[in-house]
Amino acid sequence: MSASPPVNSPAVDTSVVPNGSPRRPATSVVVTGLGVISPLGNTPDELLDALHAGQSGIAAFTLIPTEAFSASHGAEATKFTGHIDDYGPLEKALQRTIRKGSKVMCREIEMGVASAQLALHHGGFNSEVFDRDRIGVLFGSDYIMSLPEEYSAGIAACIEDGKFNFAKWGETGLPKVNPLWLLKYLPNMPASHIAIYNDLRGPNNSLTLREASSGAAIAEATSTILRGHADALVVGATGSRVHPLRTLHASMQEKLAADRENCGEMSRPFDSTRDGSVLGEGAASMLCESREHAEARGAQIYGEVIGYGTSAVGESGGPRPIQIAISNALRATLRSAQNAGHGETPVGHIHAHGLSDVDIDRDEAAAIQDVFGDVSSQPPVTTAKGHFGNLGAGGGMVEIIASLKSLGGDLFPIRNLESLDENCPINAVTTAGTPAGDSFISINVTPQGQASAVWIRKAS
Repeated sequence: MSASPPVNSPAVDTSVVPNGSPRRPATSVVVTGLGVISPLGNTPDELLDALHAGQSGIAAFTLIPTEAFSASHGAEATKFTGHIDDYGPLEKALQRTIRKGSKVMCREIEMGVASAQLALHHGGFNSEVFDRDRIGVLFGSDYIMSLPEEYSAGIAACIEDGKFNFAKWGETGLPKVNPLWLLKYLPNMPASHIAIYNDLRGPNNSLTLREASSGAAIAEATSTILRGHADALVVGATGSRVHPLRTLHASMQEKLAADRENCGEMSRPFDSTRDGSVLGEGAASMLCESREHAEARGAQIYGEVIGYGTSAVGESGGPRPIQIAISNALRATLRSAQNAGHGETPVGHIHAHGLSDVDIDRDEAAAIQDVFGDVSSQPPVTTAKGHFGNLGAGGGMVEIIASLKSLGGDLFPIRNLESLDENCPINAVTTAGTPAGDSFISINVTPQGQASAVWIRKAS
């Protein structure tokens, strides 16, 4: 009988490459493809150009009724119609499959799938250079809410004398609900659809961490590839705050910016006059690979993930849980980079969450100061939310791609930051011409105190 391995012995990856030789552990994870659906356009270049031009994606809502809400403006991804052309170049068979599948995809899922297809195309995905058993999907989202009209016919059938009769629902109401309605809203469906449409048979995972989903997805994807469990992963997130019920929830539970005559001035991150966040929608994806795999196929490399961290701090953690959570996530990111040998890499800039909420902006600024010191020692700090507000779970990934595209060039200033709040001691970028540097750290946090951060540097 063979002896059992020691309890503390390292795990061995027994996967093999097609010729039968053992597969070596990945040395790093790189980004080779980008896909974006946003209020400022549906390509990375459109997004970055709009940010540098100071454009706002905030306008009057067209997708939801506004009579019951405190705000009538937000940032819709108006260029995304759900038409098959929005998914980028596709073979005819895949076009037909996605068209058919769209019947069980709500808008939020459609945006996520479209961003993934755009990233796959941009990254040069094809079955000749990818082992389908070694490429998978890791996707972030929030919980996805059904539209009221899914139940309207069933509810109407149960109305008697102006009141809803619960006793009729089982026999009379429920049969009028589409039997496949749930498939349109399950938060694991973006990863499911993307894998099925492209026959990606590797690791598949879904994370639902609201605004922190993007950074957490990149963290988990990087770990998965470094463990040797995959050669490549489609990593993305999708989200929407523009939804009859979601918008109602937000208006009741969060501090939303009041309507202004110039709606483009509603989102004012870190400004002394800010009064709340603005609701939006969007999605973005990246194709992430081991450096060895990317170089072997001659892929263009846009960036390298060198650090990541997450944290969750509730009210029991102290009076400023969001500050503590962000500080923890930042320190974890710096530690992970140090452990991977990247500790001496300069941080070119920080892409802040920058929600435009009075308390959350204050706590985020305090966390940045806590980790990086006073303004004179901090990297430049920017955020894209002044342009399009809170895109929900997809916002972090849109912001990460904006920062990634900026590396080696100039940063976009924080839109609408006219007077920095004295309670927000950050090295805020307020004018054009600030260098983005060769790396950045992106921060995102939920109102519940879940924070994620990721550190990406320019390809070398």
